[in-house]
Amino acid sequence: MQTGDGLLGGLGRACYRHRKATLLAWLAGVAVLITLWMRFGAAADNSFTGADPGQTLLNQHFARQSGDSLTLAISSAQPVTAPAVRAQVASALVPFEHAPHVTAVTDPYTTPGHVSRDGHIAYATVQFSVSGNSISSSETSMLMNDATRASGHGVTFSLGGDVVDLAETPYGGPDNGIGVGAAMLVLLIAFGSLLAMGLPVATALFGIGGGLSLIALLGHIFPAPSFSPIVAALIGLGVGVDYALFILTRFRTELHGGREPQEAAVTAMRTAGVSVLTAGTTVVIGMLGLLVLRQSLLNGVAVAAAATVAMTVLGALTLLPALLGFTGTRLGKATILERRRNRREARKGTRGGRSRSERWALFIQKHKVMAALSATAFILLLAAPVLTMKLSFPDESAQARGTMGYASYAAMARGFGPGFDAPLIVAAALPSAGAAADMTRVETAVARTPGVAAVTPPVVSRDGQAALLIAYPATGAQDAATNALANTISGQVLPEATAGTGIHAYLTGPNAANVTFSNLIGQRLPWLIASVVGLSMLLLLYVFRSVVIAVKAAVMNLLSITAAYGVLTAVTQWGWGGRLFGFPEPMPVTTWVPVFLFVILFGLSMDYEVFLLSRIRESYLVSGDNAAAVVSGLASTARVITAAAAIMVVVFLSFDLTPDPGVKQVGLGLAVAVLIDATVVRLVLVPAVMEMLGKANWWMPRWLARVMPAPQPSSHQATEPLLKTGNHA
Repeated sequence: MQTGDGLLGGLGRACYRHRKATLLAWLAGVAVLITLWMRFGAAADNSFTGADPGQTLLNQHFARQSGDSLTLAISSAQPVTAPAVRAQVASALVPFEHAPHVTAVTDPYTTPGHVSRDGHIAYATVQFSVSGNSISSSETSMLMNDATRASGHGVTFSLGGDVVDLAETPYGGPDNGIGVGAAMLVLLIAFGSLLAMGLPVATALFGIGGGLSLIALLGHIFPAPSFSPIVAALIGLGVGVDYALFILTRFRTELHGGREPQEAAVTAMRTAGVSVLTAGTTVVIGMLGLLVLRQSLLNGVAVAAAATVAMTVLGALTLLPALLGFTGTRLGKATILERRRNRREARKGTRGGRSRSERWALFIQKHKVMAALSATAFILLLAAPVLTMKLSFPDESAQARGTMGYASYAAMARGFGPGFDAPLIVAAALPSAGAAADMTRVETAVARTPGVAAVTPPVVSRDGQAALLIAYPATGAQDAATNALANTISGQVLPEATAGTGIHAYLTGPNAANVTFSNLIGQRLPWLIASVVGLSMLLLLYVFRSVVIAVKAAVMNLLSITAAYGVLTAVTQWGWGGRLFGFPEPMPVTTWVPVFLFVILFGLSMDYEVFLLSRIRESYLVSGDNAAAVVSGLASTARVITAAAAIMVVVFLSFDLTPDPGVKQVGLGLAVAVLIDATVVRLVLVPAVMEMLGKANWWMPRWLARVMPAPQPSSHQATEPLLKTGNHA
């Protein structure tokens, strides 16, 4: 490390000089992590619940009913009670009775309530002794094939349930490959160079490989759901390419300014590297903010995404300078696109004049008030639909048309109403065998509750210590009335019905767990927002030494996020263009999606904020002229921010190729937010507001300046060559 390099500059110099050793270390490290992943990786955990006393009762006293279950819907043109149909149903049930992990298959003809009123639809319940995580997709596929083979002669068998949905719509698929291809295409268009395109992608892929391996290994401590790897990989791809792009762009700028490759790499690390470290840290802080919710599933998602982002940051700060060491001065040569642009400017006589980015910056400077008002009005217009946002977990009505899961749902909804897909299980601990009679009181109270369509008779365990019954709502799983009903039964009906009986009754099962999860989110969301916003503001305050910058960044990020929520609500819930993004019908926003979007977007929004403000601050520290600094910073970053945003947008839109509705919603929300943030916010609203605030942008109370530890000396020493070389992105 040389004097003046700083920590990141010194790190960049070391990796540049020892590039072979750095590359080999990354290759070996990622290979080891992947090997450990394959041998010792933890299984996915899709449970949204923590300690659930109701589920504990089921596990202890109804072990045969404690696992997952599937519904075999039977739809017949003739009445299902016709002798020929009964014989066909009996034959169809045999393979299910002998399937692995199956403890019971109900007979629709001897079980009350299993034949619809019109007599054309019936169902059998296939009960497992294990959770859905223990049932392989191959086993599920065999059961689905059994249902298909049994169909015919006017009778259709269709299997439905969470296990079927996961088998038909697995997480993963072509998304990562398409995301990588899209990112490469954008980089190739932006640079016109295969070398400049390949380095950011290679750096990001190394980081993602290490991150995904860590997800599987950390899963033993923080169990993660099935969708974690695909979400973490696509987020890692988006930020990883962007972070490498920021450093690569600065490296090329320094080469254009006449610096030697090694010094150009050191300067890029000392300038853009600081921006990458700050932005990446903010994303990690945002993701780890999910830990505030103290919910096991979201803890796993938080750690998974944070680990992947951290690995991509590490790749950008160590592997990329090493790779730059192999390129020499080749990246400093004008690309085909740049040579064409230079020839075009020479013909027009505009070469050496103001660039398009600089002209835009001057336009914003001249019309700053109108620009700020117009941008704010546009964002608020996009955000308006959020006032009607409804949250729920998607049921099988959200499954793609043509799947067996949707066919089963449609048949059961026709025969038994939409609430059949949202059963609410009541599990009760009995103080004595004689207390079983008091369960009739519980059954009556639940059945009389408005919104309950049907209640099954109580079933007492063999040891007489527990009982269970199932209530079917009159409304579907995605209806807000179903959530309200669950809260009413849990908070009012059960306590009143069991008062004085010694019975302890709990509402449990997947649908009750979803409602509990929604309640938990509502209670702890303010703490999540406060912690993420507060920590991010402290980080920006430390880096930029300005209270105004920190507060303004938080407000701008919240505006982008709110606008994304609004567009997401309009598309998924209102159905505006829903089919274009793969949503078969209007549906509520998935309960966990807004929380997940908030922590990701608050961090991602900082990427462009930090990159833009870093260049503005560099110029301001040299000139002391706020107006000139805003123009210079915006002009020098507009092109790279546009390219970086385009990469993220196409990567996140590839989420919509996944079949899972929640993951689709995440992709749409991320893409919309990044697009708004990188265009309306960073290229219009931020520079306009900074022009209006003038020197107040850099205000910091003296007492706070004395208390706040000063960061490493700024990299503005490297700004002078940049200013001399014009407005290279």
